[in-house]
Amino acid sequence: MFVRSLCRWGVLACILVGQPLLAAQINVVSFGGSVREAQRQAFYRPFKEATDVLVVNGSYNGQFDKLRRMQAMQHVTWDVMEVESPELARGCEEGLFRPLSESLQREAGDLLPGALRPCGVGTFVWSMALAYDTERLSQAPRNWADFWDVQRFPGGRGLRQGAKYNLEFALLADGVPASEVYTRLATAAGVEQAFRKLDELRPHIRWWQAGEEPVRRLADGGVVMSAAYSGRIGAAQDQGAKLGLVWAGSIYDFDFWAIPRGSINVQEAERFIHFASQAEPQRAFAELIPYGPVNRQATSSLSAERAARLPTAEANMRDALAIGVDFWAEHGDALEQRFTAWLARR
Repeated sequence: MFVRSLCRWGVLACILVGQPLLAAQINVVSFGGSVREAQRQAFYRPFKEATDVLVVNGSYNGQFDKLRRMQAMQHVTWDVMEVESPELARGCEEGLFRPLSESLQREAGDLLPGALRPCGVGTFVWSMALAYDTERLSQAPRNWADFWDVQRFPGGRGLRQGAKYNLEFALLADGVPASEVYTRLATAAGVEQAFRKLDELRPHIRWWQAGEEPVRRLADGGVVMSAAYSGRIGAAQDQGAKLGLVWAGSIYDFDFWAIPRGSINVQEAERFIHFASQAEPQRAFAELIPYGPVNRQATSSLSAERAARLPTAEANMRDALAIGVDFWAEHGDALEQRFTAWLARR
């Protein structure tokens, strides 16, 4: 009788009678592969256990085209995005991301310098390094000049499809000191120099987009060397892959969590970012995949063996290059367009 009476007030009320309330959930997108699996174990599942908020996780390639379309239609289905810092800076300036609330900035945790930005909170420190097949090469490469030397080191080369990273590696291979790379790239002559160097290697390059591709191509013999995210290589090494890493000339940076403008779950998104920034989830993530924690307490709790394999280890940072966040925020669009035109040439 009560239900029949209630139904007179409308179909929605009738449907809701006797139905449990839907559990809260957020949609988080990251770069997929072994990183996403580590995020599931270290962040997503423990967050659900601690808060009863379900994390629905997907992957994307780091481009903002889909986000812009969702925002134009005023129908944003992503709540948290994993973003590299140049893209975070550009997206923040364009208004693609929400500025962090004061409470999240206060409560994020004991983070490394640079891990807190106006629109994002760091989640780990990564490195783009030179990876190689230890079984197919008779000697180990030492730097990007060796990567370019297809006479001494015959075989395919893997590079991420895009201007970022590759222009830096090209200048390093051409003898430009790491400390001068971005000064040089800021000139027209430096850009020309980098593209000329890429021209030399182009017939041997196998381009990749997703972070797991270099591991697969090294494993199946498609390439003998590749630029690769160090943590992906480290995860493959943990599984027994005979791969090596060259840290000299690597490029390191933070990845960040950011909340896109238009998210309808801002409060839960901030709860997730706060949770994922704490020492224990950070430590668990670094144990699952060798990327550097941004929480200082997490770093101090890792074993010496694990810490030595992270991009943040002192020996690995010695000859590495911090990514030029400001440079790519200012010049990224123009250089990516130049790269696309270069790649389209026969």
